[in-house]
Amino acid sequence: MSGYIDQLPEKKTTLNRRQFLTAASSACVLLGLPINPFSRNILLRAVGSDDRFVREARFYEKLAHKKIRCKLCPRECVIDDRERGYCGARENRNGTYYTLVYARPCTYHLDPIEKKPLFHFLPGSAAFSIATAGCNLNCKFCQNWQISQVTPEQVNSYYLPPEKIADMARDYRARSIAYTYSEPTIFYEYMYDTAIAGRQRNIKSVVITAAFIEQEPLKELCKVVDAVKVDLKAFSQKYYAEIVRGELKPVLQAMQTIVEQGTWLEIVYLVVPTLNDSEKEIKNLAQFVKEYLHPEVPIHFTRFYPQYLLKNLPPTPVSTLERCKAIADAEGLKYVYIGNVPGHSAENTYCPNCGAMLIERTGFLVRQMKIVNDRCPQCGLKIPGIWQ
Repeated sequence: MSGYIDQLPEKKTTLNRRQFLTAASSACVLLGLPINPFSRNILLRAVGSDDRFVREARFYEKLAHKKIRCKLCPRECVIDDRERGYCGARENRNGTYYTLVYARPCTYHLDPIEKKPLFHFLPGSAAFSIATAGCNLNCKFCQNWQISQVTPEQVNSYYLPPEKIADMARDYRARSIAYTYSEPTIFYEYMYDTAIAGRQRNIKSVVITAAFIEQEPLKELCKVVDAVKVDLKAFSQKYYAEIVRGELKPVLQAMQTIVEQGTWLEIVYLVVPTLNDSEKEIKNLAQFVKEYLHPEVPIHFTRFYPQYLLKNLPPTPVSTLERCKAIADAEGLKYVYIGNVPGHSAENTYCPNCGAMLIERTGFLVRQMKIVNDRCPQCGLKIPGIWQ
C-alpha cells in the first residue's frame, strides 16, 4: 500500500489493560499516592463464572506455555493463562481464548438511525442498538465510559442470544440492528452471529466503531453487515497515541478495506478545539478521503463537548465546524455534514449537482425525504447510499 498510510509508524508493543493497571497501582504504592478504587475493582474483581456468556473467541493463535496471541485488533495482545486482553472482555483459559461477553449486552435501546449518525442509510428508520462492556481504546473524551472502560462483571447485563436480539428488533419494527455505544470489535463473535440472525429476518446491521481492528476479521464482518460508521478520532498519530491510546494507520487501512468490500461507509470526525482542528490536518483528511476512499463517502464534523477525562477544553465553536466543512468542500468531498448542532443547515443533504435539498433534518428528526429511486428528483443524479 502506497501513499500516506506507508508514512505512518508501525504498531508498537503495548501493555495489556491488566498489566497497565497493575503497574499503575504499584507506582501509586511506591509514591504514597491513593489508588483509584475504580482501577482496583478491575484488578480484584473475580473472573466471571456464568458460562452462558462464554464462547471460544475467533482470530487468535496458540503459543507455547499456554499463552495465546489475539489477532482481533492491532494490539495483538500476548496473554498468559488466566489473564485477559487489553479490552478486558477476553480471557485465556488453559491456552484457549474466550470471549466473556457473548449474548451479554449491558444495554439495548431503540434509536433513530440519524443518532449514529448514518445519513445515507434508511433515513427516518429505527435501529435496535446493543452494546456490551469493554473497549480496545481509551479515549479521554469517551461519552460512554461507564460501560466502555469497565470489565463485564462491573455492569449489569442481560442474557440475550443473537436470535433473541433479532426477534426483538423485528418486534420493535426496527429496520436495522446497531452495534454501538462501546466498541463492537470486542464483542465480535456476538455481533457477527447477531448480524446473521438479523439477515434471516430481513433486518440489516450497522456497525458504529473506531475501526481499530485487524484486516481478516474486518473482511469477514463486511460479508454479514450492511454499513459501517467509523469514528475517526484525528488525522494524527500523535493524537491517537496521547488522547486515544491507539494507532491511526490501522484505522485508515480499515476504512479502505470497508470501501473495497463494498460495505457502505460514513465517517464521523469529532472536532476537539486545539487538538485536531488545524487547517492542515483537516485538509490532509479531506485529501485522504478523496484519494483513497471516495469523494462521495459522507463525513460528519461533529461538535465536541467536555466530558470524562477531557474537561479542560470548551465546546467546539460552530465557526470551527463550518471552517472544517468549507475545507472539505473545497477539496471536492460531496457530502460534508456538521453534527451536534441541531438546526444547522449542514445537517441536511443537498444534491452536489444541482443544489436541491434532498433530505431535511433537525437533530435526529427527518422532516423531508425527497430522494426518489435513489436519485435527485430535480436533476436525476444518483445519490449514493442505502435508501430501501
